[in-house]
Amino acid sequence: MLPTLNDLVVNSWADLQQALFRDTWDGRIGRYRSPFVYRGLRSSEWSLTTSLQRLGGEYGQLENHLLRNFRKYARDFGQPGTSVWNWLALAQHHGLPTRLLDWTYSPYVALHFATDDLDAYDQDGVIWAINYVKASESLPAGLRAALHTEGSNVFTPELLEPLCTNLRDLELLQQEPFLLFLEPPSLDARIVHQYALFSLMNSASATLHEWLEEHPELFFRIIIPARLKWEVRDKLDQAGITERVLFPGLGGLSRWLHRHYTPTLSQRQNLAGDDTLAG
Repeated sequence: MLPTLNDLVVNSWADLQQALFRDTWDGRIGRYRSPFVYRGLRSSEWSLTTSLQRLGGEYGQLENHLLRNFRKYARDFGQPGTSVWNWLALAQHHGLPTRLLDWTYSPYVALHFATDDLDAYDQDGVIWAINYVKASESLPAGLRAALHTEGSNVFTPELLEPLCTNLRDLELLQQEPFLLFLEPPSLDARIVHQYALFSLMNSASATLHEWLEEHPELFFRIIIPARLKWEVRDKLDQAGITERVLFPGLGGLSRWLHRHYTPTLSQRQNLAGDDTLAG
């Protein structure tokens, strides 16, 4: 992903705090209420491509086959009802390639995902921030009206279902690409703890970062230099933003302990040097 004019490169933890909470003051109510959702990536080179797009080939033609078979074989494991939007959220949650992208209302949760992979500490991380309130203003008229009536800026499956019963209906609403945000049902504690929601485009082939290039007023990116990652990671751990909290269960606990007790590269090099001297 090429740098954009909307990139903010931070140089310290203090700079990072300013960037994470920029433009969150709502003067109408005199409170800090962020209009942004956030997505953290361990490398600033990564784009906003979906797991479906990363399949390659004729992925757009595979989408319905993937979801249909998921629904057929997942009957004993999930009961999301008949709504395709519930099923899509369940499928994304369990790793099926879909057109959805994961986002969070919490900048610190996004920061976790930008710094959770120790093998990527030689790369700059990134947090994408999209103004979901302004983004809703560019939806087709029928979708905008539904959100206005509900007093919301994002959809739930229950709100979207009467307007679009399937992915094909969504594509037919408008030929030009558009973006909407979907809050998933509380499938488990992970979604709740991560303050999660999804983005999706009306077309499986539409790429979000390309769409954002045409709407630069809707987003910014925070670039986290590789040299800052250890400090950020340690302070997040101290604040309780860890796998143990965000992925409740033994798997999350093990992931947190494994990362927490892994020495830094310089520590490993020092240990190797000591071993050499001792030999």
